[in-house]
Amino acid sequence: MNKHVEMPLLCSSPPLASTIDFPILPSRRLPPMATIPTFLLRKAPSLSPPPIFPKPKEPISTSSPSTLYIPFPSLHRLPSLRCLAAASPSPSSPPATSPSDGDERVREVHSIDEFDAALRAANNRLVVVEFAASHSPHSRRIYPFMVRLSRTCSDVDFLLVMGDESDATRALCLRENVNRVPHFGFYRAMEKVHEEEGISPDELEGDVLYYGDSHSGVVQLHSREDAEALITKHAGDGKLVVVDVGLKSCGPCVKVYPMVLKLSRSMADVAVFARMDGDENESCMGFLREMGVVEVPTFLFAKLGKICGRYVGSGKGELIGEILRYQGVRVA
Repeated sequence: MNKHVEMPLLCSSPPLASTIDFPILPSRRLPPMATIPTFLLRKAPSLSPPPIFPKPKEPISTSSPSTLYIPFPSLHRLPSLRCLAAASPSPSSPPATSPSDGDERVREVHSIDEFDAALRAANNRLVVVEFAASHSPHSRRIYPFMVRLSRTCSDVDFLLVMGDESDATRALCLRENVNRVPHFGFYRAMEKVHEEEGISPDELEGDVLYYGDSHSGVVQLHSREDAEALITKHAGDGKLVVVDVGLKSCGPCVKVYPMVLKLSRSMADVAVFARMDGDENESCMGFLREMGVVEVPTFLFAKLGKICGRYVGSGKGELIGEILRYQGVRVA
């Protein structure tokens, strides 16, 4: 981060997850806003339907219904999986089996070499990786949603890593600093751009849209010049330009983005939506400083070639109200 930025960043609450080797601390809720620039953000969890997972190739012993121990190598041990705030699997739950035919868009990888090869093959596409464990209730519940998401996001690659499958997958988890499951990593061009633990289906979808969106009606701004050019372009057509300013790893920014996508489609006749990540480069951060942005998400409004207002927050109703107000519609 640029040394001239002296603004703290608050984030949303940490996730629920199964922990490898130590208990998970109780969840804490933090403010729904973020101020620049702390980029480690967590979110609160939710549960999804149970999935189907492959059987582990090594036995997993349990000391209690909620604690699962994975036999990791003695020198680099990622030990117990402790599952909190989730009911134990019911006796009627289906046993873990090999992935079904409907999972063809989710590729299971079994080693560091396979993992790196998959990232290289993706080039600049987003790669979403779930690091899971075969007996983790949280992993089983989120997996079906990832499969469904993979069918609708054809421009995103999806990978599954079973951390308790073998020494090779344990080594991969160690390299990627995974010590809780389910753990989601988001990669582009061989680089990790974001990661989450214990997220809900809605949060996973929001992350995929935010980090993988490449063809929506929201204009991607990568510099101050991009922003100025967009505002100038629509100076004479009467449309309001709405710039969603955020940070790459800002939880509230990710959470609000699906709403921005929907508004960009439903309000295409009266408004143009764009987004900028302030931490993408110095030009973007300079634009934020010039605009006096100290909290994110911030929405900047421009009309007739000039910045005319802003909204700081992530409320759908408030944002729509501000857009209508700057469009000249009286809001009660």
